[in-house]
Amino acid sequence: MQVILGIIFHFIGGFASGSFYIPFKKVKGWAWESFWIVGGIFSWLIVPPLAAWLTIPHFSEIIRQTNNQLLLITYFFGLLWGIGGLTYGLGVRYLGVSLGSTIILGLCAVFGSLIPSVYYNFFPKIGKDTTTVLATTHWGQLVLLGISWCVIGIIVCGKAGIMKEKELASGKADVEDNKEYRFRLGIFVAIVSGVLSACFNFGIEAGKTMADTANEIWKAAHPARGNFLFQNNVTYIVILWGGLTTNFVWCMILNARNKTFSNYTDKNKPLLKNYLFSALAGTTWFLQFFFYGMGESRLGNGASSWILHMAFIILVANVWGLLLKEWKGVSKKAISTVIAGITIIIISVIIVGYGNSINK
Repeated sequence: MQVILGIIFHFIGGFASGSFYIPFKKVKGWAWESFWIVGGIFSWLIVPPLAAWLTIPHFSEIIRQTNNQLLLITYFFGLLWGIGGLTYGLGVRYLGVSLGSTIILGLCAVFGSLIPSVYYNFFPKIGKDTTTVLATTHWGQLVLLGISWCVIGIIVCGKAGIMKEKELASGKADVEDNKEYRFRLGIFVAIVSGVLSACFNFGIEAGKTMADTANEIWKAAHPARGNFLFQNNVTYIVILWGGLTTNFVWCMILNARNKTFSNYTDKNKPLLKNYLFSALAGTTWFLQFFFYGMGESRLGNGASSWILHMAFIILVANVWGLLLKEWKGVSKKAISTVIAGITIIIISVIIVGYGNSINK
């Protein structure tokens, strides 16, 4: 029953992540940097402490009592993740929800699973798996196999993107529904985003002490009721401070460069709707990790939880891609190619998830 609940929570989180960009499409007359940072203020500054306040009594005390070095490391991973989150928005903008999310999240799944083991190979720590362990154990070899499949899937999706770009250029595809599609720029920012977005998982690991403290306090007050569903909510606050820093600085630079500060007060634009849709997008974004923490508390496996989370987001994002007609007018061959790539990526995350699960 706990596993089923964990999967359900991860699906809800994946649905939130795969859907959060949709409200942004309803924003009218604002530059990208304007609606992105308004949504981000809700994602990273307003909603996380509110969620912690509702679920973890005295959460601020846990943060204050945490070692400063640990807080700094957690914040640093948030900074790196912030670059990944920033470029995620650009990747989706230039590649579309379907293709952009698939490539970014596929890479995020790969690096989120692999980089920690590379690090621990050089800086061993008790209880942490290394690349040597991965290469010499059955479960580890399955993880590496899944990662290889994921890379292949990303390459196949990239091929579909090139096919789509050529068809747009030749007039064979519907240009109106793909006005911002730019494959070369999009694939570059998608790769950057996929690599750095994995730092959120590293931030959760770095700030695990805070989550453990919240968990122990809750278990002491609620004996024999398992792990605390919302233990990660306190860790998110510190990680997202880092993400806010990166995104705020960059968006302010873009506002200044593009002279778009007026977006926030221009009465000729639908200000109320723009703020509401941006707030909705930002709040929806945070819900992915709210439910991710709940899922992880039930599955009890950070690596497998991360892979499962990525798989659900890929599925949901591609359903939205179809509903939004991002592949409208594109040849059946291109559509079949992207579906094949998506399928390969989903198979890869299942293999990695299974490999991690039999290690426990």
